[in-house]
Amino acid sequence: MERPAWAPRNIDISVPSVSRIYDYYLGGSHNFEVDREAARKAMAHLPGLPKIMQANRAFMRRAVRYAAGAGIEQFLDIGSGIPTFGNVHEVAQAARPGAHVVYVDHDPVAVAHSEAVLAGNEGADVVAADLRKPQEILSSPQVERLIDLNRPVALLLVAILHFVEDADDPYGTVAQLRDALAPGSLLILTHASYERIPLAPERAESAVDVYKDIRNPLIMRSRDEIARFFEGYDMVEPGLVPMPHWRPESAPEDEDPYAFAGFAGVGTAA
Repeated sequence: MERPAWAPRNIDISVPSVSRIYDYYLGGSHNFEVDREAARKAMAHLPGLPKIMQANRAFMRRAVRYAAGAGIEQFLDIGSGIPTFGNVHEVAQAARPGAHVVYVDHDPVAVAHSEAVLAGNEGADVVAADLRKPQEILSSPQVERLIDLNRPVALLLVAILHFVEDADDPYGTVAQLRDALAPGSLLILTHASYERIPLAPERAESAVDVYKDIRNPLIMRSRDEIARFFEGYDMVEPGLVPMPHWRPESAPEDEDPYAFAGFAGVGTAA
């Protein structure tokens, strides 16, 4: 397999990556055949996966605009992935000029492309780090330069926690991040769930098995389990709901049924 010029030398392009598969679902071009093959296998069982990812991105943009409108000027996006149109910094800085944004991802392709996209933007940067090590994120030079933890921050955990297994204590990780942020900070979160997928459970489970096969297990949690991530937060209306129902800009009934396969919410730290 020939290595594209944009691919960092330190990555194994024969192994699928969750962020590059996500990029493929969104119609991006920074993915390899191994990623596309894994995506096609998952879509054979769950054909609405691209619609689910599009709903994630649409919610993210609405939530960022809400945060900016509420006076938030700092955004920490963990598990940010490969840049696509309508990134957090584009939405936040358009809604609130001067906003600071730090992206965090552990995929070298995502980090390299974020660095390229952010070149010349003094108000945004990217950290190569893992959600499961929150202190490394919070103490990074990029966060220390751009994020004042004594002032409210919008913390984005969009389509990332379902890749953290219970053994890695995702609830404890989210709590550590919550405790490090100032009162008035926001948690912006989406999470996959079986509860609203419009097909038989065994077919959805077959799609999840594809992620197990590439050693990136997809942990499907119930609405109640997802709600636990908001402990210590007051939920913003309309609460934890299917993604198209969170402050929609168009009629939810016009959405593809797959867009409802996951929950989204925003909470305000007390």
